[in-house]
Amino acid sequence: MGQFSWHCQDTGERIIAGENKTVYMTDDKGHAWKEECYKGYGVFGGKDFYELLAEMNGKGPDRIAGIDLAFGITPDGCYQYPNADNPNLCYPSLATEPRFFHGKQPEIDMKQGFPDDWFNEE
Repeated sequence: MGQFSWHCQDTGERIIAGENKTVYMTDDKGHAWKEECYKGYGVFGGKDFYELLAEMNGKGPDRIAGIDLAFGITPDGCYQYPNADNPNLCYPSLATEPRFFHGKQPEIDMKQGFPDDWFNEE
């Protein structure tokens, strides 16, 4: 399983794996999942981001279906949206406030949730 992350949509702050910081994932029905220390694998408060994405877009709780939707994976395995930014979807929101909902794709963290000092050479 790979590590990945995003930026909070209300503040623009990175969601860093292992950092004690409260982040909420919210859906279009007003539900919120609270995560106090993100681990880096797409799970917030016990709910998988891509599973929720699939649910919000009529595919049921299926993580693989959510990934396929986000990347627009075609039957031949090609990616229509290599940045997981399919504009035709309603996305879960990630924010520091439990009632924040945007519906657009959260900005991907290009450092995949690793701390800044992970990349610094000594």
